[in-house]
Amino acid sequence: MVKLNKIYTRTGDDGTTGLVDGSRRAKHDLRLDAIGEVDELNSMVGFAALALDSGGTANWASDLQRIQNDLFDLGADLATPLGEVGGTDFTPSPMVLRVVPAQAQRLETEIDALNSALQPLTSFILPGGSEGAARVHLARAIARRAERAAVALAALEPVNPAALAYLNRLSDFLFVLARAINAGNDPLWVPGASR
Repeated sequence: MVKLNKIYTRTGDDGTTGLVDGSRRAKHDLRLDAIGEVDELNSMVGFAALALDSGGTANWASDLQRIQNDLFDLGADLATPLGEVGGTDFTPSPMVLRVVPAQAQRLETEIDALNSALQPLTSFILPGGSEGAARVHLARAIARRAERAAVALAALEPVNPAALAYLNRLSDFLFVLARAINAGNDPLWVPGASR
């Protein structure tokens, strides 16, 4: 259980941030960059959920709130380095929170369900259509940026492969969700339309 009584600690005034294992990293470190991108993504997913909480039959807002919890899991995973170069044991434990493959697999199931009700794409689509879809598209773009940051980190240090897969699948989910929100009324890209 997390309990925060004091929000400021002053420990980061020197330009470092503490990780779960007690180590400290520079705030510009690639691990902190990936954590920050996931945090921004989580904020955008919450902003998108606000536009979908209209009492309709779909539970998209609650789906996004569940994803926000997953993103906190992912942030905790990234904040817990293995401590050994070349380490590969990302097994969760009561003391170590890790993203697990089932989380990305759940997204795949949801993508398939949403996509089955949509017409096949015949053109690239423009991000927008409705306010809810536009917010979800923005979350999708941030998810791609968070994935790039996590992949950059993984090039230098061990990163949980399930976390990387989750970020990749999440951007796909958000793309299909935006299409579902627009109910087939996606704005289409017209190549060279304003030449």
